[in-house]
Amino acid sequence: MNYPEDLLYTKDHEWVRFEGNIATVGITHFAQSELGDVVYVEVETVGESFDHHETFGSIEAVKTVSDLFTPVAGTVIEFNEALEDDPEIVNQDCYTEGWLIKMEVADDVDKSHLMSSAVYQSEVLA
Repeated sequence: MNYPEDLLYTKDHEWVRFEGNIATVGITHFAQSELGDVVYVEVETVGESFDHHETFGSIEAVKTVSDLFTPVAGTVIEFNEALEDDPEIVNQDCYTEGWLIKMEVADDVDKSHLMSSAVYQSEVLA
């Protein structure tokens, strides 16, 4: 399985990429493979602010529906609208085209609970 080293990871199998004060969030390869075929992604929280680990939406697959959690505190500023018509992008390319949301975060946002690729693989996936 692929876990890019330029991302940070959560115990809930989500990834986050920081570019300045913008955090792009998605689910990991492990999460999408466990879910199976993604058929719907629901995010109706654009413009809302969240603390770390709050539910910002849900993802529905043939097997199940799972909540999606914010990896850090911030404001949801964008939803990947391509997923409305083509949710299976999450299965095909979860790290680039299949991102879920973008959040605006404070410069000093707490990242201490996030894991590197190596730690995620050895502590969460082991």
